[in-house]
Amino acid sequence: MSKLSSGTNAVDNKKVDSPILGITLLLVTTVLFAWQDVITKQLGSHISVAQIVVVRFAAFSVFALIYARRRIGIPAVFKSAFPKLQIMRCTMMSVEIGLFAYAIQFLGVAEIHAIFSCFPLVVTALSVPLLGEQVGWRRWLAVSIGFAGTLIIIQPGADVFNPAALLALLCVLLFSLYNILTRKVSRKDSFETSMVYFGVVGLLGSSVAVVGRWQTPDIKTIVLLVGICITSVAGHMLLIKALEVTSAVILQPFNYFILVWAIVLGYLIFGEVLALHEVVGAVIVVASGIYVGVREYLISRNTS
Repeated sequence: MSKLSSGTNAVDNKKVDSPILGITLLLVTTVLFAWQDVITKQLGSHISVAQIVVVRFAAFSVFALIYARRRIGIPAVFKSAFPKLQIMRCTMMSVEIGLFAYAIQFLGVAEIHAIFSCFPLVVTALSVPLLGEQVGWRRWLAVSIGFAGTLIIIQPGADVFNPAALLALLCVLLFSLYNILTRKVSRKDSFETSMVYFGVVGLLGSSVAVVGRWQTPDIKTIVLLVGICITSVAGHMLLIKALEVTSAVILQPFNYFILVWAIVLGYLIFGEVLALHEVVGAVIVVASGIYVGVREYLISRNTS
C-alpha cells in the first residue's frame, strides 16, 4: 500500500510541465500499488508479515540509495535538520506497513481501500493542530461528511462489523501522522533525504522484527516477493516522475483510482464484492476527498 504522500514536496517544487503526463503516470502508479496489495494479501498465507515488510524495505532502500546517489550524493543525503523527526516518521510508517499487511489478511482488498480513502481527510483535519494550517468551513464540512461515510463503511456496532476495520483505521491515522511529519521535515530536508531515511530506518526496524520469524520461501513465494519488490520500486519511480511534471495538488484527487483497481482486482482474484453500505460509504468519502482536493487547488492558485 502506498499513497500520494506530501513527502514529495521537494519534487513538487519543480517546474510544472505536463498535467496530462503526470496524471497518466499516477494512474499507472495506482495500478501498481493495487497489485502490490493483492500480492501482500497472497503472501500472508505463505510467510510472516515481518518477512514481507523486511523484503519490501530492502528493495526500497536499494532504490532510494541509488536514486539519492545520482541526485545529491550519499554523504549529503544523510544530513538532516530533523534527524529525530525523520526517525519518528519512518518508524511510524514501518509500523503502519506491518499493520496494513496484517489487516489485509482479514479484510478484502477493496474493503480496506474503501476505509483508507478517508486518509486525505484525516491529513486535512490534523494539519490544523499539528501544522497550524488554516482550513475553512467548507473543507471542515467535507471532512465531517467524509468521516460519516467512513462510519457507514465499517458500521461499528452492527452484526457485520469486522474488528480488523479498526486496524485499518489505525493504519489511516499512522499514515496521516507520517504525512504530517513529512511535511514538517520537508521544510528543510530534501526529498532524497526523507526517502533514504524512510528506506533505511524501515529496513533496520523490520530486520529486528523478522528475527526468529524468517521462513525459507518456496518458488511460489519467491515469485510473489519479486513481484512485490517490482511493483513497489516501479510504482515509486513513476510517482516521482509524475510529481516532477505535475503539481501534487492537481494529482491528489486521481489517487482515488486505487480504490477502483482494488475493487476490480479484489473481484477477479479473490471473488470479493463490496456490500451496498460499503459502496455508499466509499462514494461519500471519495466525493468529500475530491472536494477538499479541489478546494486546496483553488486556494493554491489564488495565493500563488
